Amino acid sequence: MRRITLFLVIAMITSCKKENQSTALAEYFTYNKDNNVEAAGVRMIPIKTPVGEFKVWTKRFGANPKIKILLLHGGPAMTHEYMECFETFFQREGFEFYEYDQLGSYYSDQPKDSSLWTTDRFVDEVEQVRKAINADSDNFYVLGNSWGGILAMEYALKYQKNMKGLLISNMMASAPEYGKYAEEVLAKQMKPEILTEIRALEAKKDFNNPRYMELLIPNFYKEHLCRLKEWPDGLNRATKHVNGDIYTLMQGPSEFGISGRLSKWDIKNRLREITIPTLMIGAKYDTMDPKAMEEQSKLVQKGRYLYCPNGSHLAMWDDQKVFMNGVIQFINDVDSKKI
Repeated sequence: MRRITLFLVIAMITSCKKENQSTALAEYFTYNKDNNVEAAGVRMIPIKTPVGEFKVWTKRFGANPKIKILLLHGGPAMTHEYMECFETFFQREGFEFYEYDQLGSYYSDQPKDSSLWTTDRFVDEVEQVRKAINADSDNFYVLGNSWGGILAMEYALKYQKNMKGLLISNMMASAPEYGKYAEEVLAKQMKPEILTEIRALEAKKDFNNPRYMELLIPNFYKEHLCRLKEWPDGLNRATKHVNGDIYTLMQGPSEFGISGRLSKWDIKNRLREITIPTLMIGAKYDTMDPKAMEEQSKLVQKGRYLYCPNGSHLAMWDDQKVFMNGVIQFINDVDSKKI
C-alpha cells in the first residue's frame, strides 16, 4: 500500500513538473499575443532622427520579464550575424534577448546622410529601441562588443538609470590607447617585411588594393580578431554585409588601429560615473589590451573582470566556454543581487 501511495505521489510530482516546464516553454516562445502573424520575433522598429524616420531590424528570442538583453554589434556597421552564437547559450538560460542591426547596417535602413554617423545619434537610437522592447531598470542589460562596447559605455553614461547591468566585450575606453596598443604591441608581433608592406599601402592610402587585406587577414585578423581555423558562418556573413562607407568613416580602413571619427574618442576618466553592475571582458590575443580591460573593471563602481586566456577580439567564438560561462554567471549574479 505504501509503495502504491509513493508511486502515485512521484507520478503526480513528475506530471506537475512536466506541465510547469511545458507552460514555461509555451510562454517563453510566445512573441505576438495580439497578432496572429508570427515572424519568429523579427520586428522593424521605427527610429526618429534629425533627418527623418527610419527603421532598424531586431529579433527577439524568448520572453522573460526579469532579464532582457540587447546585443550591440561592432563595426560600426557590421551586423548582428556574428553574434548569433548567443542564441544557443542564452535560450538555454531562459533569457529574453535581442539581436539588432543598428541604423545603416545590412538588415536595417541605410540612409546616406553622413551626419547620422555619430556616437550621440547612435546612443539616442539605442534608447528608442529600449522603449520599443519595454525594457527598464528592473530587467535591461546591454552587451556591446567592439564598437558596440563604445556605444554601450556611452549609452550607460547617459541612460544608466534605465539599466540593470552593462557588459563590455573587448573594447577599451580610449581610442587613442587602442591605437597605441596596436602600434606599439601588436604591430611588433608581425614579421618586419609584412608590416613594412602594410604601412607602405597605408601611407599611399591604397586601401582598396586587394593586397592590403591579403596581408591583414592572415597576419592580423586571424591572429587578433578570430583565431578559429575556419571562421563561423555568421562572422563570414557579417563581413560580407558590412557597410564599408560607415565603417571607414567612423573606424578607418581596418581593425589595425583607428583613424576615423572615433580616433579621439576617450571616456576613460568618466568610467567612475557608471554605478550599475558592469562586466569588462578582455582576451589574451585581443586587438584591445586585456590589462586595460581589467583596469576598466576597477574604474567603474561595481565592476567585474572576465579574462579569456585563449580568446581574441571575438572571444565569444574562439574562447567560447570561458566567455559564455562568465557572461551568464554575471547576468545571473546581477539578477540575484549578488553584485
